[in-house]
Amino acid sequence: MSTLKKIRIQLYRFWVYLCFLVVFLILFPFFVLFIQKESWKKYGHMVNKVWAHIVFWSCGLRTDVRYKFKPKSNGSYVYCVNHSSYLDIPSLCYSLPGYFVLIGKSSLAKIPLFGYMFRNLYISVDRKSPKSRYDALKRSLETIDKGLSLAVFPEGTIPRNAPQMAPFKDGAFRTAIEKQVPIVPVAIINNWKILPDDGQFIPRLYPMITVICEPIITKGMTMDDLKTLQKMTYDILHHELKQFNPQLV
Repeated sequence: MSTLKKIRIQLYRFWVYLCFLVVFLILFPFFVLFIQKESWKKYGHMVNKVWAHIVFWSCGLRTDVRYKFKPKSNGSYVYCVNHSSYLDIPSLCYSLPGYFVLIGKSSLAKIPLFGYMFRNLYISVDRKSPKSRYDALKRSLETIDKGLSLAVFPEGTIPRNAPQMAPFKDGAFRTAIEKQVPIVPVAIINNWKILPDDGQFIPRLYPMITVICEPIITKGMTMDDLKTLQKMTYDILHHELKQFNPQLV
């Protein structure tokens, strides 16, 4: 790699992180304001959407949202999303309509400033703690009862061999079956190329493609159908990922 190219990469890396940080700090007082009341949290989520739109535009990240199904902004769904990058959460804020509640790992809640916003606005879960998993499931059910949607990464983590998906956890599917709401698979295609989880944190310019798939109707399903629903969701996401990554097994 030439010295000039290395310089360009480092300059772009600096610019991306500067944009993320500066825009977040400008918007942070609004996050603090809107998490003070439960009824205001939807506005906090809208601020998150603004953050994603500004950063993606300012960093030259070309976004392509492909709708095989157009969710209603006031609908109630469980979005099941493959996980391959730290960009996945802002990608969802950019591409999904309306107010939805994200479920993320507890380590996000420990990040200075961002963690304060995340743990007060969304649901954080420690996968190693049975109590934390139970509390997250309880809050998920309460979220659906309010007529809102959930966005879940059913793998529970970023797999080391992304975009190949890891096995799915049960929580999202239990929630969807118990509340009889549709599962909407959401395939995030290139984020593992744009910002891979390789420890280097060097962003790259690839198109940011998100595919919102047809819903899986859970009405009439019982917990006996959980593994079937899980596999249906996995297969749909795998099919979408394979269109762009033929090497997937």
